[in-house]
Amino acid sequence: MDQLVRRESADLLAYFARRVEQPADAADLLSDTLVVIWRRSRDIPLDPHEARLWSFGVARKVLSGHWRSRRRRADVVAKLGEELTNVNTSSDPGSLLDVRSAIARLSELDREIVRLVYWEGFTLEETSRLLTMSSATVRSRHHRAKAKLAAELSGQAALP
Repeated sequence: MDQLVRRESADLLAYFARRVEQPADAADLLSDTLVVIWRRSRDIPLDPHEARLWSFGVARKVLSGHWRSRRRRADVVAKLGEELTNVNTSSDPGSLLDVRSAIARLSELDREIVRLVYWEGFTLEETSRLLTMSSATVRSRHHRAKAKLAAELSGQAALP
C-alpha cells in the first residue's frame, strides 16, 4: 500500500486537479481517495499496473460522489430558496447567495437545524435525534428560523 500511495499520489492529484475548479477540492478528493485505499488495502492487486488501475477506479468513484453531493446540495439550496421566498416579490431574493447569506445570519444552532433539514434531507424528528435535543425544541427553532429567513428574503424586517 505504501508503495502504491508513493507511486500514484501525484498522478491521482493531477487527475483530480484536471476535473475540479479549486485546487483545495483536488487535495480533499485525493485525501478521501487515500482513505479508501487505506481501508481497502487488502483489495489492492499485487501487480503494480493493476494496482494503478484499481487506485484510479477508486478515485473515479470518489469524484463521482463529489459531483453527486454538489448536485444534491445545489438542488436543496434551490428548494430552500423557493420555500423561503415570498411568491409575489418583484426582485429575486431566492438567489443562492441571498439564501446562503440569510442562513449565515442565523444562530449557530438554527443554521445547523436548517442545514440538516434542507441540505442533508433529515426530518425534524431525525434532526432532533442527531442534535440530542427534544423534538419540540427543534420544531420550534426550525419554525422561527424559517420565519426569519422568509422575512429576510422577502425584504421585510425579521422578527426578533
